[in-house]
Amino acid sequence: MSGTAVGAGFFCLMLVLLALRVPIAVSMFITGAAGYITMAGLDPLLSYLKTVAYGRYSIYDLSVVPLFLLMGNFASRGGLSKALFAAAEAMIGHYRGGIAMAAVGACAGFGAICGSSLATAATMGQVALPELRRFKYSPGLATATLAAGGTLGILIPPSIVLVIYAILTEQNIAKLFLAAFLPGILAALGYMVAIAIFVRLYPGSGPAGDTRTWGERISALIDVWPVIVIFIVVIGGIYGGVFTPTEAAAVGTFGAGLLAVFRGLRWDGFLECLYGTAEATAMIFFILLGADILNVFLALTQMPAELARWVEGSGLAPLLVLFAILAIYVILGAIMDSLSMILLTIPIFFPVIMGMDYWGLAPTEKAIWFGILALMVVEIGLITPPVGMNVYIINSLARDVPM
Repeated sequence: MSGTAVGAGFFCLMLVLLALRVPIAVSMFITGAAGYITMAGLDPLLSYLKTVAYGRYSIYDLSVVPLFLLMGNFASRGGLSKALFAAAEAMIGHYRGGIAMAAVGACAGFGAICGSSLATAATMGQVALPELRRFKYSPGLATATLAAGGTLGILIPPSIVLVIYAILTEQNIAKLFLAAFLPGILAALGYMVAIAIFVRLYPGSGPAGDTRTWGERISALIDVWPVIVIFIVVIGGIYGGVFTPTEAAAVGTFGAGLLAVFRGLRWDGFLECLYGTAEATAMIFFILLGADILNVFLALTQMPAELARWVEGSGLAPLLVLFAILAIYVILGAIMDSLSMILLTIPIFFPVIMGMDYWGLAPTEKAIWFGILALMVVEIGLITPPVGMNVYIINSLARDVPM
């Protein structure tokens, strides 16, 4: 049996494990280990396992992952999520559908200091859902707004998924962050426009909120100054050459921690921030380890390289190949989170894209362009039927709304 056939067979096995609800990290680890033994034997696998964990976790750039997660936890504990929603609501809440639009704007703002889609959806869901219910927004519009708004968590830099993509493809993290700005802003504005159209088609679904005085609006805006400062320090420091991404994450985390302390964070809350960060980091790093085992097995089978060569020689139009890849991302979004999708598919799809010509783009430009495209479609997949991961998160907060 050829290596490509072995690789395809074990890849199908992994999909079966996922369908049986085996965690994605375990599924990738089991599939990769079993495939490695099939291709090379048990002793080479054991030899590889001795060094793979250290080799992966000793990468300096990965330290931004727990730092950004901790910064998001501090920001949430420091009341910044509530302040962001209050400011957005004060400015546009008096319009029809304005509170839902405010929730989207707050998700975008929180994403700028969080970097996680699921964390953004969960945090802003807890903040905004009671207010949407108080003004009698339709349950469908309220929950869909929060699920979709949560996707902005990894579109607006800093983004943990973009960090992982940069490491996998050996690209510059700062350039990827910069490239994600415009799509993130366009996505937020697009969601707001969609809400505005929907509430005009169905007037009872999104009534207007209370009108605030200009004094109240200015006061609400002043309350979000820490978010602006942290964002400017982190992102401005990176592009100004003052910090590396890791140093910027450390500075931002320290600032968010100080703010949380000044706003009433106590020892118990501090420990909960640490525990939450440790749990999320462990999950991400275990997924990374599983992906490494799977990817080295796929490399042994030569399946990604063979697939890339087959696509190049098939005569298929480059855009047709790209559309097929993006469609696969939308489908995968219904069964796994964004980070898992990127780790699972980039080793297969990236060589295919890099081997094709897209309007004469240079390799670096092509890698960044594809990364942003994949990121956006991955996030769309997280709210796509039958069930996306963000929908799970919001459903856990709104049990009375059917999935």
